[in-house]
Amino acid sequence: MKQETKCLHSGYEPKNGEPRQVPIYQSTTFKYDSSDDMGKLFDLEASGYFYTRLQNPTNDMTAAKIADLEGGVAGMLTSSGQAANFFALFNICETGSHIVASSSIYGGTFNLLGVTMKKMGIDVTFVDQDLPEEELAKAFKPNTRAMFGETITNPTVSVLDIEKFARLAHSHGVPLIVDNTFATPINCQPIKWGADIVTHSTTKYMDGHAVGVGGAIVDSGNFDWMAYADKYPGLTTPDDSYHGIVYAEKFGKLGYITKATAQLMRDLGSIQSPQNAFYLMNGLESLHVRMNRHCENALAVAEFLNENDKIAWVDYPDLEGDKYHSLAEKYLPNGSCGVLAFAVKGGRDTAVKFMDSLKLATIATHVADAKTCLLHPASHTHRQMTEQQLLDAGVAPDLIRLSVGLENVDDLIDDLKQALDKI
Repeated sequence: MKQETKCLHSGYEPKNGEPRQVPIYQSTTFKYDSSDDMGKLFDLEASGYFYTRLQNPTNDMTAAKIADLEGGVAGMLTSSGQAANFFALFNICETGSHIVASSSIYGGTFNLLGVTMKKMGIDVTFVDQDLPEEELAKAFKPNTRAMFGETITNPTVSVLDIEKFARLAHSHGVPLIVDNTFATPINCQPIKWGADIVTHSTTKYMDGHAVGVGGAIVDSGNFDWMAYADKYPGLTTPDDSYHGIVYAEKFGKLGYITKATAQLMRDLGSIQSPQNAFYLMNGLESLHVRMNRHCENALAVAEFLNENDKIAWVDYPDLEGDKYHSLAEKYLPNGSCGVLAFAVKGGRDTAVKFMDSLKLATIATHVADAKTCLLHPASHTHRQMTEQQLLDAGVAPDLIRLSVGLENVDDLIDDLKQALDKI
């Protein structure tokens, strides 16, 4: 099936007389006829459901659709995009491990790696993703266990050279993890370019309507954990909490997701609610249609801003002449996303007046949903970062992140015009 068809039909195939739409299994627990039946589930000797903190049918069917869209072998849902990135990394890292990550990633993920995971004894080196391979290679250490980046960075809308990062990661015997939230599998499938694991904040375009917080992890099944057994003991040595199961051996290509589910979700419990998974499944059905309109509107808005003399600069990879346009043509030939970055002339006070003068576009922490919204990252999402960290991440003090929605583009441009006229 093509992507458009997968959006509608993948993940759930109702049988004769069953509901056409995915049912919401709003239950904490599941009933079994015998103690032995349930015991097999706890020993990972049989597949099934016994407690929603670990797995739920609604969640699994939704995760299966996302995995299919990404071209992976298996997926799992989490309570948020932050949880997805944490689980994706913590599933293969432990005290003493090291991560190489792009410095341009979302501020919340930057803090997750640079602050919280450091407290757990997991170190990180942030790198400029645009550096040549020989420079980036210097960041790797003997204890490096993963490389991390975003297909399209938040909020700087830089495009990751996925093949370059994949070559680097694999040459050092570690997997590449790519957050594909902004592009979605409609506009880019990182696994096709060498990524091993893909994450999402499903809260964004996948949900599409700002109704349910969630995350997802998809494993390609391509990384050979046993080939680097000494680096990944959690996957390649017996797990005493499951009677000595070796995930990479017993479950093969499903080992990574099985461990994340049976171990991390068991102990940390960051499950997505079945109700939110249902909202997400419905959002996915129109993802292919919405992404096309988001990109179409965003390009028109970017072109308008780029020609306005009150605008200092505009960053949007679909714009000809943009720094990342050639990478966008390679990895995102059908369009990047609906998010762009720009600045108004006159500094922060002018930016605030402009933002407060908008009528359709709302100031909101959110991004990538049906309605146009914007924020000032240095004052909002990235305010915990130092000035130097902001500069290292490429987040200029005057940067405004604009998430272009599905409204009529003429109405959006009229709104921007009247707000610019006030500064």
